Amino acid sequence: MESLLIEYLPILIFFGIAIGLALAMVGASYVVARQSPDPEKDSAYECGFEAFDDARSRFDVRFYLVSILFIIFDLEVAFLFPWAVSLSEIGVFGFWSMMVFLGILTVGFIYEWKKGALEWE
Repeated sequence: MESLLIEYLPILIFFGIAIGLALAMVGASYVVARQSPDPEKDSAYECGFEAFDDARSRFDVRFYLVSILFIIFDLEVAFLFPWAVSLSEIGVFGFWSMMVFLGILTVGFIYEWKKGALEWE
């Protein structure tokens, strides 16, 4: 039993140091920083509702739509970088595969644009 505790002692020390540092940093931020947020800091930013309001309140579906569109086009860029790096190895087939992929995304983007999904009142 004692050897088991000795084996776990470094982990317990690590957790103790981590918790102590986290508490010290949070405490230091309260001591050093001014704690007087202005109304501009507490105003609605990207999510469209007040920061300190009821979490169960309803808000506009357009925020979901914009976030989903961002994820789609962000993933497009994430696919383009490795494709561009390995273009010499994948050859003509890889090039045309990516062109089909980009074509499908372009058609989807034009459809969203025509439907008014990118418009904001």
